[in-house]
Amino acid sequence: MAYQFIGKCMINSDIDFVIIWVDGEDEKWLSEKRQYTPEKESDNREVRFRDWGNLRYWFRGVEKYASFVRKIFFVTWGHIPEWLDISNPKLEIVNHRDYIPEKYLPTFNSHTIELNLHRIKGLSEHFVYFNDDMFVVSPTKPEDYFRNGLPLDIFALNTIYFGKDSVGHIIGSNLSVINENFKKKDCFKQNRRKYLSPKYGKHLVRTMLLYKWHYFQGFYNTHLASNFLKSTFEEVWEKETEILDLTCSCKFRSPTNVNQWLMKYWQLVTGRFAPMSARAGKYFKVRNKNRGLRNDVLSHKYKFICINDNDKLEDFEKTREEIIQMFEAILPEKSGFER
Repeated sequence: MAYQFIGKCMINSDIDFVIIWVDGEDEKWLSEKRQYTPEKESDNREVRFRDWGNLRYWFRGVEKYASFVRKIFFVTWGHIPEWLDISNPKLEIVNHRDYIPEKYLPTFNSHTIELNLHRIKGLSEHFVYFNDDMFVVSPTKPEDYFRNGLPLDIFALNTIYFGKDSVGHIIGSNLSVINENFKKKDCFKQNRRKYLSPKYGKHLVRTMLLYKWHYFQGFYNTHLASNFLKSTFEEVWEKETEILDLTCSCKFRSPTNVNQWLMKYWQLVTGRFAPMSARAGKYFKVRNKNRGLRNDVLSHKYKFICINDNDKLEDFEKTREEIIQMFEAILPEKSGFER
């Protein structure tokens, strides 16, 4: 189990996993989506919604490599994979309308879905949030997610890339909130050991080069599953209701939004995290050839991976089948979450 401190006492704490999923081929969902014509600057690309057919391997990986998890909260618009056994006692099906305030529904904005996760009934204080492209691919233990009650993360300063189809504007909105609430100098004074941990390896160079600037100009984002304290969401919503409300009111992603990284940044600047090794996981952008990804997964080089979609693939169906074969090689057996 993970642990948290209350006073001077250390007690056991449950860890939950949360995953959001959308079936981009569900005709009822598509029909509702068509009723809301996004504004020109909104992100409504197919790449945001198409299905890679590898969700079952997420469940297999969790059962095989993270069996300690208390509950899995499967968040969905309403569609459920036909192969998913919803009677599994560890599984909780969560519809958007079960936890997202009605005024934001229906939503096709992943930021809205993410920023309200703390409202899920029965969710533990300690939870790990996964997109459906983030996987556990090697044995893990509770201490790989939380240590002494604190979520593991990497602190490294970074700059923002503002390019076509980038999330630079959204990250900028996150940083605006952070810099309005916190002074960089004070944060470093209070959390120097955590900010300069040798566990970050080469990422320490980023922090040293950007340290002298007065404001936080950006953070390194791992693009892996995020370890969260539910109380962080509650605190940010209490202090920054207006900007969160504006984001959640957008039916689709917009450059003016903030996202769940705001919650990560908040944990980093307040010191509510424990340093994580930079070697724990890796982000892969799927390409036409994925030899490096396949070799790393088959050799169990990393505990966590993200396989991010790419709208420039020459043959989506061929690449999807190759990714499925890769997962089948390490996770061939059905999990208790499959019929």
